[in-house]
Amino acid sequence: MTSTTAPTLNRISRTGSLLRARELGIAIVIAIVFGLTTLHNHSFASEHSLQQLLAGAALVALLAVGETLVIVTRNVDLSVGSVLGLSAYLVGDLFVHNPHMPAIFGFVVGTAIGAGIGAINGLITTVTRVPSLVVTLAALYIVRGVDAIIVNGKQTDPASIPRSFQAVGYETIFGVPWLAVVVAVVIGLIGYAMRSFRSSRDLYAIGSNPDAAALAGLPVGRRVFTAFVVSGALAGLGGALFLAQFATINATGGTGYELLVISAVVVGGVAIFGGSGTVLGAALGALLLNTINQALVASRISSFWNQAIAGALLLGAIAFDRWLGLRVSRRLQSAKGERHVV
Repeated sequence: MTSTTAPTLNRISRTGSLLRARELGIAIVIAIVFGLTTLHNHSFASEHSLQQLLAGAALVALLAVGETLVIVTRNVDLSVGSVLGLSAYLVGDLFVHNPHMPAIFGFVVGTAIGAGIGAINGLITTVTRVPSLVVTLAALYIVRGVDAIIVNGKQTDPASIPRSFQAVGYETIFGVPWLAVVVAVVIGLIGYAMRSFRSSRDLYAIGSNPDAAALAGLPVGRRVFTAFVVSGALAGLGGALFLAQFATINATGGTGYELLVISAVVVGGVAIFGGSGTVLGAALGALLLNTINQALVASRISSFWNQAIAGALLLGAIAFDRWLGLRVSRRLQSAKGERHVV
């Protein structure tokens, strides 16, 4: 039995290693794009350019972290962009009416707003069993409509935003933008939780087979609800950071972020069908998309190509994940058959 099954099990192990190496592959692609662009335009490697790369990818990476938790459970959250926009404006309006409010309160309020909307999405999805695609698509339009009503054509005055709050959006520490540092801390904390805590590992089991997870006694509804709350909370925090970065916001803030975030998540190796992926991979996916976008600008190529490339990468990543999933399934079935034969 050992001699017949060992080669197959070794192949399965190598396939698992390939899954774990997705982050390294994305990092290599980022390095290649960066290197080729630098050869064409040496200023692309300047300190200012590197800071723009990190800051430009930070918000998408932050939202991608929350989106990863949802997609791993075989769900999706399309409301993150509109939540970001609403959170940004409400935090800005709060500063307008409370000019002496401590800056930290802005981040707390933004996170709370997002968590509240995420809780509504999660509650409807888990209690009514309406597909999350429908629930969050509706939430996207509802939140965007509420945002438009509240904003009513107005725009937050940058002078009303405390300098200490704005500093998070544009200042650096040892040459690294504070914005990127904050997002990196979030990625590290949630990445550690996803690897170390049983409740986080349950998300993968749910995404792999929701029915089996329920039969095994896992609290499926509670875990999915928590994933939506975290996704909403990070989108709300993203809205506060968006305001800190740009110091102004109107009704269009965050428009289109949802598709960019999902692209980053899937390109980063998170299976769109659930059950596998890491927050680090999603963050690297966001950095890759932003690097490609900035590389096109530095190479004086039309930015419209960015959307085409992002779409191609998204399609390629989904196709690769599907192929890999089928390959792993066939290997496991083959190994099981060989054990029965022996």
